[in-house]
Amino acid sequence: MSQPGDPVVDSETLLRRVIEIVNNAKPMPLSTTVRVEKDEVLELLEDALGRLPDELKRARWMLKERDEFLAKMQRDADEILEAARVRAERMVQRTDIVRAANQLARKTVEEARDDARRLRNEADDYCDQKLAAFEIVLERTTKTVQAGREKLRVASPQREDELGFGPDGGSLGASEGMDDAFFDQDE
Repeated sequence: MSQPGDPVVDSETLLRRVIEIVNNAKPMPLSTTVRVEKDEVLELLEDALGRLPDELKRARWMLKERDEFLAKMQRDADEILEAARVRAERMVQRTDIVRAANQLARKTVEEARDDARRLRNEADDYCDQKLAAFEIVLERTTKTVQAGREKLRVASPQREDELGFGPDGGSLGASEGMDDAFFDQDE
């Protein structure tokens, strides 16, 4: 067995020593059997066996730690991938929403322009109709006014005598102040 002052040697090193001892053992005279120091080999094997449980525990602990670390890294990787997938979906949705909103905005603006053009044309047509009707009324009124004025010109010489106006347009007496009531626009 190992002594307290001996350097720390692992089981593998002890087992390799046993293999070396067996390989270097001298054969017995006139035989193929080798001679091995039984005590030395047994001591090394017992020491190796004594160390194996600690080394196995450490190896198992390291394997467990490694497995836990790998599992944690896998969970972290899965979370990162899921977050990236969700973010990518959101970005695609936002892109789709923005694209749909832009398309709707373009459609709305185009419809508004079409409505404005239609309303402008309708307003122009309405105004044109009203102006045409007004023009007809004005033409009739103008014709009526012209006809009335023509009647006044024709009837004017006769009426001057009836009203007491002289040939120079002056008053003939009793109709003082009548010339203020009637006036000729052409004068």
